[in-house]
Amino acid sequence: MKVHFIAIGGSAMHNLAIALSRKGVEVTGSDDEIFEPSYGRLEKEGILPTSIGWVSERITPELDAVILGMHAREDNPELLKAKEIGLNIYSYPEYLYEQSKEKKRIVIGGSHGKTTITSMLLHALNELKIQTDYMVGAQLDGYDCMVKLTKENETIVLEGDEYLSSPIDRRPKFHLYHPHIAILTGIAWDHINVFPTFENYLDQFRIFCGKINPTGTLILNEEDPHLMELYNEFSTKLKCVKYKTPDYEVRENGTLLNFGGEQYELAIFGSHNLQNIMGALAIAKEMGIEERDFLIAMKSFKGAGKRLEKVVENEHFTLFKDFAHSPSKLKATTSAVKEQYTDRRVVACMELHTFSSLKKAFLPHYHNAMSKADRAIVYFSPKVVAHKKLTPISADLVKEAFGGNVEVCTTTEEVLEKIKQENWKNAVLLMMSSGNFDGIDYNSLGQELITRI
Repeated sequence: MKVHFIAIGGSAMHNLAIALSRKGVEVTGSDDEIFEPSYGRLEKEGILPTSIGWVSERITPELDAVILGMHAREDNPELLKAKEIGLNIYSYPEYLYEQSKEKKRIVIGGSHGKTTITSMLLHALNELKIQTDYMVGAQLDGYDCMVKLTKENETIVLEGDEYLSSPIDRRPKFHLYHPHIAILTGIAWDHINVFPTFENYLDQFRIFCGKINPTGTLILNEEDPHLMELYNEFSTKLKCVKYKTPDYEVRENGTLLNFGGEQYELAIFGSHNLQNIMGALAIAKEMGIEERDFLIAMKSFKGAGKRLEKVVENEHFTLFKDFAHSPSKLKATTSAVKEQYTDRRVVACMELHTFSSLKKAFLPHYHNAMSKADRAIVYFSPKVVAHKKLTPISADLVKEAFGGNVEVCTTTEEVLEKIKQENWKNAVLLMMSSGNFDGIDYNSLGQELITRI
């Protein structure tokens, strides 16, 4: 097999390229820019392009498949050449399906919690010595590649993203997987550059449910009213299973979960994480895993990468970083930290970074999203707004949209100044962004704040 990647340097694309190479496929690729960690990983595997840029001569009739990444444009010279000579062109999710057509497919979908539930499930399978293929959308600790494809494993776990598949395939990725077991965690409007209305966004999840194997199982969070609409619609067509937040007690170093007449000490905390565990448990049960075995395995789970990740800590101060950026994620994460640290002052900082979050019409959805924090700081860069060609927004507009006593900054220097003026004795700092606050080094910041206590 010979497979060529157009835009091989993407975070998802380079992982798939590595997985195929390890499976024995002859992999080539091109890109107009490749950054770390993609560059180093591709180089280590021996599949880094010999030159940067698009080279149409790399597209030959000997290729069995061309995989097209989202970073490429429709007029890409390699894509045009592949079309011209009639090669099989796949999007990333299409090719994942091709590689898993004969496997049992488990797809984790929803507007939030996808990576966490996927990592929970993989952690438990690992602990229980159950082999599976997988694809995860984020880098997890302990993995050198977030895609695994084998000939022998009978099951694959797929994180089901609702974003578009490729520049020439406008279908959401998770529409292409046709799962045997599927879970939806919740629906909160996102990707408004692609799905301009909430109804249009909701339809994508309805279509996904319609693509589940007829003998398969749909698992739904019963605390989400939109998912209960889907439950009512699909429970006569599919096996549907509901889950919800369990009974639990906050502990100094995590959570005590009460389930099935037993108690389980967990390292993670927050109601949304406990809800996610119940979702992962429902999947495991459908896979034939005993509930008790799963929950015992989860005792050693410390969280998914960039999801409430502890950066520094001492007896007085803790710094977390989190990927939260949408209103629902922001609210859940801030609430979880305050619930865990009721006797500490919680300072929450978030960066408006995505297209949706910086769009003027979307800002009101953030109302009270950080209300659980003792102090809330929101940062956005007017330069990023201009770069994304969006309508300019002001600090006053952002402040009004969030409500409460939110402070708004338009430079990272201003954010750092506010943080460094704070008294961090008996306090928690929560940094939330899908970006990095224009390069703030969280480790250095945490160490500096500790010295100020």
